[in-house]
Amino acid sequence: MQKLNFPAYSFRLKNSKNKVAIFDVIRKKFIILTPEEWVRQHTVQFLLDEKKYPKSYINVEKLIKVNDTSKRYDIAVFKPNGELFLLIECKAPEISITQDTFDQIARYNLKLKSEYLMVTNGLNHYFCQMDFENEKYVFLKELPNF
Repeated sequence: MQKLNFPAYSFRLKNSKNKVAIFDVIRKKFIILTPEEWVRQHTVQFLLDEKKYPKSYINVEKLIKVNDTSKRYDIAVFKPNGELFLLIECKAPEISITQDTFDQIARYNLKLKSEYLMVTNGLNHYFCQMDFENEKYVFLKELPNF
């Protein structure tokens, strides 16, 4: 898999039905390794190792309803009180981060009301803090630590 713009992490990999699978420490199971999953797993490790977010506050690939349509967010981090703190959209490295990507996460966040957003393709990372009063997001240099 492609080298990403994250620190080097160790992952548990295995072959499964002639495909490589990676162990997801949040879902506690092996997931077929796609380029997007490679980015998702690096992002989870970044949250755990660099930002010190507790594993128990992180959710991966959960279904949500947005305007009567079923959608799936990539990663969410919750506060101790259960409110959403950070919503993350992961793309494969070959997918450029565009306005459409931000529109996608913004649509999800209309319902979810996360304080922070992150969009990454593993090579480029964008961090935002929501300004709900003015209905916009403010770009940040990095995410806050836990």
